[in-house]
Amino acid sequence: MASDGGTPDAYYQARLIAVLLVQKVSKRYSLYPTPADRLWEAMPIVGSRRHTDFWALRDVTLEVSKGQFVAICGPNGSGKSTLLQITAGILQPTSGRVVTHGRIAALLELGAGFNPEFTGRENVFLNSEILGIPREEMERNFPKVAAFAEIGDFMDRPVKEYSSGMYVRLAFSTAIHVDPEILIVDEALSVGDAMFGARCVRKFEELKDRGVTVLFVSHDLGLVKRLADRAVLLMHGRVEDDGVPNRVVNHYVGLVHEWQNRQIGLPAAEKAESEKGFRHGDRTSRIENVALVDQHGVTRTAFTVGEAMTIRLRARFDRSCAEPMVGVLIRNRLGIDVFGTNTRAEGHKLGSFEPGEWLEASFTIPCLFTQQEYTLTVAVQHGDGASQDWLDEALSFAVVEDRATAGIASLPVNLEVRRG
Repeated sequence: MASDGGTPDAYYQARLIAVLLVQKVSKRYSLYPTPADRLWEAMPIVGSRRHTDFWALRDVTLEVSKGQFVAICGPNGSGKSTLLQITAGILQPTSGRVVTHGRIAALLELGAGFNPEFTGRENVFLNSEILGIPREEMERNFPKVAAFAEIGDFMDRPVKEYSSGMYVRLAFSTAIHVDPEILIVDEALSVGDAMFGARCVRKFEELKDRGVTVLFVSHDLGLVKRLADRAVLLMHGRVEDDGVPNRVVNHYVGLVHEWQNRQIGLPAAEKAESEKGFRHGDRTSRIENVALVDQHGVTRTAFTVGEAMTIRLRARFDRSCAEPMVGVLIRNRLGIDVFGTNTRAEGHKLGSFEPGEWLEASFTIPCLFTQQEYTLTVAVQHGDGASQDWLDEALSFAVVEDRATAGIASLPVNLEVRRG
């Protein structure tokens, strides 16, 4: 399908692995002060320009390969939902085009796609027919749809009687059971309960294993890190960053901290991108050294389960500061937070510092993590949480152990077995 009504061109033919091409897509809305201004502007004789242009998207270009799981993140108003609606064919772009290859199933804002007067059952079959799925095939799939949605007798009630959670459960279940090649999901899943959310995550992982291409929007940055193969950061309708989810999320968090600093009148934050992550803060202090050592003070890059590990950092203050906090955060290789703490959480008040003074902090913890690779993020912050110096992924280390455990924590186990 091509949003401009055309067929895939030579550019697409040369990239058959790509199932979704977004080429220089822009979307403009005309904003009028009052409805009457729209009418006055339309008049052929006295009409004059009475609107202002708002660009929800500007020159967005993406190429998504088959089987990729792509997360779109960014603040409210950055154009995320508009991009998904254009990709799904619901909106037409002002310029540019979208080329897709394969059946698309979309779960966008709450209320889209279902007729409120129809029952849940009727809406399921209506949606499948719109997608060109034979009724016989959907009748075979319907028990799976009903089982996943778990709305019971409400399946034969009009959807206008549904709660928002029931509506989304049925909509999501319908979308994933039409065997799409491309699944587009907006933030609609945020209204579901915890149990349904966990079931959706498992279903997403199953879709990844099946090679389904997924494009989704989420403000849950932990979910982005866990599920996505790639993340795209939208800011003011433009692509700000595109790449590995962990790095893109760190970039986004840094931009949020910068915005918060401006809101409370702090100096402009220093930002720097390194091979490992992003550094940001208002430069009240500067982290000069970070080390990870064992119980003998020897620098290590690998630890065995049960060993004591100490995180040491040294920071120097360039401006006066009262009651700062020093924090550490350990993430696994997917970028998911595993453990974090700070001096305030541990009951230590640090007092006041003057320019030129320095501070050293050491956090000693037992290594109770499972065997995999981890990264260490460190920060010095103001009492309200604003960053003085935040260094993403300052170090990395590995954990090794003899037993094969699952999850992220390797806990000591006292096992007793009886048989008779």
